Amino acid sequence: MTKTIKQSIANIALVVEDYDDAIAFYSKKLNFQLIEDTDLGGGKRWVQISPPNSNGTNILLAKASNDAQSQSVGNQAGGRVFLFLQTNDFWRDYQQMKSQGVEFNEEPRVEEYGTVVVFKDLYGTKWDLLQLNDATG
Repeated sequence: MTKTIKQSIANIALVVEDYDDAIAFYSKKLNFQLIEDTDLGGGKRWVQISPPNSNGTNILLAKASNDAQSQSVGNQAGGRVFLFLQTNDFWRDYQQMKSQGVEFNEEPRVEEYGTVVVFKDLYGTKWDLLQLNDATG
Protein backbone atom coordinates (compact mmCIF):
# COMPACT_ATOMS: atom_id res chain seq x y z
CA MET A 1 0.00 0.00 0.00
CA THR A 2 1.40 3.38 -1.06
CA LYS A 3 1.37 6.20 1.46
CA THR A 4 -0.36 9.39 0.40
CA ILE A 5 2.09 12.23 0.02
CA LYS A 6 1.32 14.99 2.46
CA GLN A 7 3.48 18.10 2.48
CA SER A 8 3.14 21.69 3.55
CA ILE A 9 5.25 24.83 3.72
CA ALA A 10 5.95 25.48 7.38
CA ASN A 11 8.07 28.64 7.14
CA ILE A 12 9.00 31.27 4.59
CA ALA A 13 12.27 33.04 5.38
CA LEU A 14 12.22 36.83 5.25
CA VAL A 15 15.65 38.46 5.53
CA VAL A 16 15.56 41.47 7.86
CA GLU A 17 18.05 43.98 9.26
CA ASP A 18 17.01 43.62 12.89
CA TYR A 19 14.91 41.03 14.71
CA ASP A 20 13.34 43.38 17.24
CA ASP A 21 12.46 46.10 14.72
CA ALA A 22 10.82 43.48 12.48
CA ILE A 23 8.90 41.91 15.39
CA ALA A 24 7.65 45.36 16.43
CA PHE A 25 6.51 46.25 12.90
CA TYR A 26 4.68 43.01 12.22
CA SER A 27 3.08 42.74 15.65
CA LYS A 28 2.07 46.38 16.09
CA LYS A 29 1.27 47.48 12.54
CA LEU A 30 0.00 44.24 10.99
CA ASN A 31 -1.33 42.55 14.15
CA PHE A 32 0.82 39.44 13.60
CA GLN A 33 1.51 37.08 16.48
CA LEU A 34 4.98 36.17 17.70
CA ILE A 35 4.99 32.37 17.54
CA GLU A 36 8.54 31.74 18.71
CA ASP A 37 11.67 33.69 19.59
CA THR A 38 14.51 31.36 20.57
CA ASP A 39 18.11 32.49 21.10
CA LEU A 40 20.41 30.22 19.08
CA GLY A 41 23.61 31.86 20.28
CA GLY A 42 26.12 33.93 18.35
CA GLY A 43 23.55 36.67 17.67
CA LYS A 44 21.18 34.28 15.84
CA ARG A 45 17.57 33.73 16.81
CA TRP A 46 14.78 31.49 15.56
CA VAL A 47 11.94 34.00 15.21
CA GLN A 48 8.60 32.94 13.76
CA ILE A 49 5.63 35.26 13.25
CA SER A 50 2.20 34.64 11.80
CA PRO A 51 -1.01 36.50 10.99
CA PRO A 52 -3.85 35.86 13.45
CA ASN A 53 -5.75 32.62 12.82
CA SER A 54 -3.30 31.60 10.09
CA ASN A 55 -3.23 28.19 8.44
CA GLY A 56 0.09 27.13 9.95
CA THR A 57 2.56 28.74 7.56
CA ASN A 58 4.83 31.09 9.48
CA ILE A 59 7.32 33.75 8.46
CA LEU A 60 10.80 33.05 9.74
CA LEU A 61 12.57 36.35 10.38
CA ALA A 62 16.20 35.81 9.39
CA LYS A 63 18.68 38.54 10.26
CA ALA A 64 21.07 39.34 7.43
CA SER A 65 24.51 38.03 8.31
CA ASN A 66 26.61 39.08 5.30
CA ASP A 67 26.73 41.72 2.55
CA ALA A 68 24.80 39.65 -0.01
CA GLN A 69 21.97 39.04 2.48
CA SER A 70 21.95 42.70 3.54
CA GLN A 71 21.55 43.75 -0.08
CA SER A 72 18.45 41.55 -0.43
CA VAL A 73 16.62 43.11 2.53
CA GLY A 74 13.54 44.84 1.13
CA ASN A 75 14.08 43.44 -2.36
CA GLN A 76 13.80 39.68 -1.99
CA ALA A 77 11.55 39.36 -5.02
CA GLY A 78 13.45 41.71 -7.33
CA GLY A 79 10.96 44.57 -6.86
CA ARG A 80 7.84 42.45 -7.27
CA VAL A 81 5.27 41.67 -4.61
CA PHE A 82 6.86 38.99 -2.43
CA LEU A 83 4.14 37.96 0.01
CA PHE A 84 0.34 37.90 -0.10
CA LEU A 85 -1.65 38.59 3.07
CA GLN A 86 -5.11 37.19 2.45
CA THR A 87 -7.93 38.46 4.67
CA ASN A 88 -11.62 37.87 5.23
CA ASP A 89 -12.26 41.62 5.69
CA PHE A 90 -10.19 43.82 3.38
CA TRP A 91 -11.54 47.19 4.53
CA ARG A 92 -11.13 46.40 8.25
CA ASP A 93 -7.50 45.42 7.78
CA TYR A 94 -6.73 48.20 5.30
CA GLN A 95 -8.08 50.87 7.69
CA GLN A 96 -6.24 49.35 10.68
CA MET A 97 -2.95 49.20 8.76
CA LYS A 98 -3.43 52.74 7.46
CA SER A 99 -4.07 54.02 10.99
CA GLN A 100 -0.79 52.37 12.07
CA GLY A 101 1.18 54.22 9.38
CA VAL A 102 1.75 51.34 6.97
CA GLU A 103 2.93 52.69 3.60
CA PHE A 104 0.74 51.80 0.61
CA ASN A 105 1.99 51.94 -2.98
CA GLU A 106 -1.44 52.63 -4.43
CA GLU A 107 -5.11 53.05 -3.67
CA PRO A 108 -7.13 49.84 -3.12
CA ARG A 109 -8.56 48.40 -6.29
CA VAL A 110 -11.27 45.93 -7.15
CA GLU A 111 -10.15 43.28 -9.61
CA GLU A 112 -12.02 40.38 -11.16
CA TYR A 113 -10.66 38.06 -8.45
CA GLY A 114 -11.12 40.36 -5.43
CA THR A 115 -10.02 43.54 -3.64
CA VAL A 116 -6.29 44.24 -3.38
CA VAL A 117 -3.71 46.86 -2.46
CA VAL A 118 0.11 46.78 -2.43
CA PHE A 119 1.88 47.85 0.75
CA LYS A 120 5.45 47.88 2.02
CA ASP A 121 6.89 46.48 5.21
CA LEU A 122 9.45 48.39 7.26
CA TYR A 123 12.26 47.50 4.83
CA GLY A 124 10.33 48.10 1.61
CA THR A 125 9.37 44.51 0.83
CA LYS A 126 6.17 44.60 -1.20
CA TRP A 127 3.09 42.72 -0.04
CA ASP A 128 -0.45 42.38 -1.34
CA LEU A 129 -3.33 42.77 1.09
CA LEU A 130 -5.99 40.69 -0.61
CA GLN A 131 -9.56 39.60 -0.14
CA LEU A 132 -10.66 37.10 -2.76
CA ASN A 133 -14.21 37.11 -4.07
CA ASP A 134 -16.36 34.25 -2.77
CA ALA A 135 -16.20 32.56 -6.17
CA THR A 136 -12.37 32.59 -6.19
CA GLY A 137 -11.59 32.19 -2.49
